[in-house]
Amino acid sequence: MPCISVRRKLPGLQRAVGEVRRKSSFRQKPLLTAAPVRALIDEQISIKGRFLSQNYPVTVCAQMHSEEGDLWEAFAHYTTNASSSINLTSDHSVGGSYVGCEPMGLFWALEPALGSREGLRLRKRNVETPYIVNISLLEGHTSPGEGQSTELAAVTVERWYMAPGVRRIEIRQNKIIGTLFLPPGPGPFPAMLDLWGMGGGLLEYRSALLASRGFASLSVAYMGHKDLPGPPDIMSVGDLYFKSAFQLLQDHCQVDADRIGVIGHSFGVCLTFRIATRIGVKVKNITCPLMYIVGEDDLCAASTENADVIEEALRSAGKSQLFTRLSYPGAGHLIEPPYAPYARASLWRAKPEKLVTLWGGHPTPHAAAQEDAWKRILEFMETHLRR
Repeated sequence: MPCISVRRKLPGLQRAVGEVRRKSSFRQKPLLTAAPVRALIDEQISIKGRFLSQNYPVTVCAQMHSEEGDLWEAFAHYTTNASSSINLTSDHSVGGSYVGCEPMGLFWALEPALGSREGLRLRKRNVETPYIVNISLLEGHTSPGEGQSTELAAVTVERWYMAPGVRRIEIRQNKIIGTLFLPPGPGPFPAMLDLWGMGGGLLEYRSALLASRGFASLSVAYMGHKDLPGPPDIMSVGDLYFKSAFQLLQDHCQVDADRIGVIGHSFGVCLTFRIATRIGVKVKNITCPLMYIVGEDDLCAASTENADVIEEALRSAGKSQLFTRLSYPGAGHLIEPPYAPYARASLWRAKPEKLVTLWGGHPTPHAAAQEDAWKRILEFMETHLRR
């Protein structure tokens, strides 16, 4: 009887062994992951590809559309390791839009797709929506312009300038045209007055990001805005306008009136100095800490020479301790928040004649400068405005 019992169970046992063998030969489909999939623009994202073959050539491609509808893309070539995977945080790209270990290369190396309009520069206009970036894992070492490639896996990420809970308030009072961003909570918060260059308009993305990092921030327009008086290409406001903007911050119930700074970019630097010297013209009158950021390949302004003049003026006045210089070889004029694509040149205007501005910089060192400068800016603000 026991022998008969074993023989009867044997076919079932064979079926079970067959099932185990089939399961062990099952191969997981390639997987591409990004963490986090929703993040602020200045946060790193970890991108990994898994369940591939060993020493297998793959391409990781990022594509997104600007708010104007233009396609931007970047790609990089990798070869899988002994674990049949790739990790952009630690692995090296061997070709494409960048080479070497660049965890965020797919973002800062984005550039207009082949055949795009001339002179594009990527700038966020609506900070209440994210950039949507589609990331694909492709078979072989290829490029977006080579036509159809086999997509092995894909993931979508969101890149935000404005964190949850940050409040955006349009300002149209005392003739001030601007937008105020307040961090979550009751405050009072340290604050920044945010001044951009002569490209004009009202740019909000840096202020939104500053508020996401705990600082109230007021971005103001001073030319090139429909609600300002005068022609759009002429600065029609004076010193009183910027005094009023600063005072507006001081008077706000959720702002610490004794902890307000000013951040300027391009021509906004000149305006920052005027406010810091209490609308004077002598640098030696400055009594507050000052950080000056230099792109050594700036082809638009004499950044290095200007920094030398300012540093010497403060040294002569016995105020060297107030001056901090950040100088970045290979960086151009447009040192913006980190991981933003750089533009060596872009269209300044199309009418009455086409004018392209040369900003300077080279992709990899410029990206490194943006990442380091933003970290140092936030540290500077923490030291002098919050502590």
